[in-house]
Amino acid sequence: MANTWGYGAMTNSLNDIQNAKAIIIFGANPAVNHPVGFRHLLVAKERNNAQIIVVDPRFTRTAAHADLYAQIRPGTDIAFMYGMLNIIFKNGWENKEFINDRVYGMDDIRKEAAKWTPERVSDVTGVSTQKLIQITNAYARQTPGTLLWAMGLTQHTIGSSNTRIAPILQLALGNMGVEGGGCNILRGHDNVQGATDMCCLSHTLPGYYGLSDGSWKYFAKSWGVDYNWLKGRFKAKEWMNKKGFTLARWYAGVLAGKAGEDKIHNAGTNLKALVVLGNGITSIDQQAKVKEALDNLELIVIADPFVNEAVVLTDKKDDVFLLPAASQFETSGCVTATNRSAQWRSQVIEPLYESKTDQDLMFELAKRLGFYKEFTKGMLMKENKKSFKWPEDATDEFARIIKTIGFTGWTSKRLKNHQKNWDKFDHVSLMGYGPMKGEYYGLPWPCWTETHSGSPVLYDINRSVKEGGMGFRNRFGLMHDGVDLLAGKGSAPKDSANPDGYPEITAKNIEKVLGITLSASEKKRIGKNWKVDTSNIIAQKCMERGMAPYGNAKARANVWTFPDRIPMHREPLHSPRQDLVKEYPTYKDKPNHYRVDTRYASEQDKEDWSKKFPINLITGRLVNMNGAGVETRSSKYLAKLSPEMFCDINPGLAANHDIKNGDMMWIHSPSDTKIKVKARFTYSVAEDRVFLPMHFAGYFQGEDRSAHYPKGHKPYAVGESANTVTNYGYDIVTQLPETKGGLCRIEKA
Repeated sequence: MANTWGYGAMTNSLNDIQNAKAIIIFGANPAVNHPVGFRHLLVAKERNNAQIIVVDPRFTRTAAHADLYAQIRPGTDIAFMYGMLNIIFKNGWENKEFINDRVYGMDDIRKEAAKWTPERVSDVTGVSTQKLIQITNAYARQTPGTLLWAMGLTQHTIGSSNTRIAPILQLALGNMGVEGGGCNILRGHDNVQGATDMCCLSHTLPGYYGLSDGSWKYFAKSWGVDYNWLKGRFKAKEWMNKKGFTLARWYAGVLAGKAGEDKIHNAGTNLKALVVLGNGITSIDQQAKVKEALDNLELIVIADPFVNEAVVLTDKKDDVFLLPAASQFETSGCVTATNRSAQWRSQVIEPLYESKTDQDLMFELAKRLGFYKEFTKGMLMKENKKSFKWPEDATDEFARIIKTIGFTGWTSKRLKNHQKNWDKFDHVSLMGYGPMKGEYYGLPWPCWTETHSGSPVLYDINRSVKEGGMGFRNRFGLMHDGVDLLAGKGSAPKDSANPDGYPEITAKNIEKVLGITLSASEKKRIGKNWKVDTSNIIAQKCMERGMAPYGNAKARANVWTFPDRIPMHREPLHSPRQDLVKEYPTYKDKPNHYRVDTRYASEQDKEDWSKKFPINLITGRLVNMNGAGVETRSSKYLAKLSPEMFCDINPGLAANHDIKNGDMMWIHSPSDTKIKVKARFTYSVAEDRVFLPMHFAGYFQGEDRSAHYPKGHKPYAVGESANTVTNYGYDIVTQLPETKGGLCRIEKA
């Protein structure tokens, strides 16, 4: 059971934003959440006169730097972007050649966009027609333009559709595969991208390999373990191929069977134990359910440098273990940045006192569970070693195995060399010079071979494959509905032996597609396809021919395997507009969604939620806090900047409830939960919404639980968790929580 709040990888990089001539930001606040990276936006504004456009429910510190700002209603980003596309298509501003050669299904988008007139968009989103037209003019007519987003776009029941409509907007304008363009998704902190790549997900193996028998057999072989032994770790063979629980809904796995709880599908048993390695428990929504689940577990194990709030939230007294984990300064290894590049991190000091590194904790657990040999064997296989060296051999292990996103070039030797020579790379292009010539800093994936440069801009056909160029991946066949899915003529990467579209490379088609002849030895050693070719012959031959191993196809605007083939606006489960719920309803309830029956229509139709809960609820971050705040609230200097939990509220809304600036107030959610916080007057939020920071814990529904902290470990700042009142709701594909589109009601405490 694991998951990260994933929402895609950057196609370009923060540095590359300096090349943009227009920047549009949806559901992100980089001035606060990425203050160092935000300087790249300001440089683009200064050097290129780039227009910064912010679309956000709240006037943020990022919006304060914007040339144009739209205060959108939460959960209506799809409607807004269709409104932009409506204007783009109407005026002929789309990149017709790019769409014709490199995009499938844009005609379906064009038809849907025609419905979203500026007047209709204004009614749904709350943004004026004039503002929509002004923003579209400013963005569509200045190229290249880059589009940024973060969790404000993803944490909705339609979050997966949000993260499709944004790239579609970029595809329509031809802003993909170019410097200064692309979709730049901002990760919450370092190595979120790495955690996703390394399988902190319950529906994939490392590197996004699926759970098919073929994937398991590939990893069994690569790890040097018997496939049948791996299969024997499961209750039955069928569970080897099923998705697990997610972090968002692990609590349902504990509480299933209780009255009113969602049904689970978990081989007839509930979850009984929880092991947490460095994840703030208050970052999960539905905190009342989380508490109940914690109270009903048989075993809780928390590994953290600080006191994780799980041990404060629960009333469980026995079989709760808090393990002192070492910090990042007490270990070393490879971390992956938001732009897909790797950085080597060196150990500063040995672990202090009784603390242990994450890997040592896992090694000890594997020993006690009886599979330490199998757990570590993969690190020995590259050179038939007798013992491994951590973390170098772990890094080399995933470089050897993970082909799907091009990790082959990420050897520990190369990454450590980049760390040593970090000063020999251009700060904008990331290209190295001197001894690092021919490599981009951090070797952004895909890095196809041990001599490949890395790929700083995904889908760029204006550079050769050797230099990081590529088309879109051929992943879903060659034809659909009678339409060719391969890229059009002349749209292959520079210097390609095939100037047109071509399929992904396999052992069967490599000679024909690449126009080569393999030797008998190569034919014997080559893998079935590029994803499982441990000989790396396919990638090497592709580099020689200037062709990407994964093919050259069209991007899909129409995804026939998704619940909505094209992105569709659907109202949040708890919408303030009951009239729009009838026109844009949510999905049918989804059974067995990551092992949990999940409510959609039944929750939305249960009642008109806006009658009892008329106020939009927004959550977000503070610049001096991080994640759930476990570490940062323990710093007296950082905590002094935000000493207590608060609610940003418009003075007009507050006056209607007789709440004065600094008064304590109650916030109630549709889930029958509440929190008590201090009112902070601001005009950054409109009169129909409030804002809560997400970093606090230590209080629960008005109760001070500070006494639950071990002696001497209470943070300098405690308070209610915003996630106690975030609403029930989960993305239809990924199961990310709908924390950015809920409702509440307020009253004076």
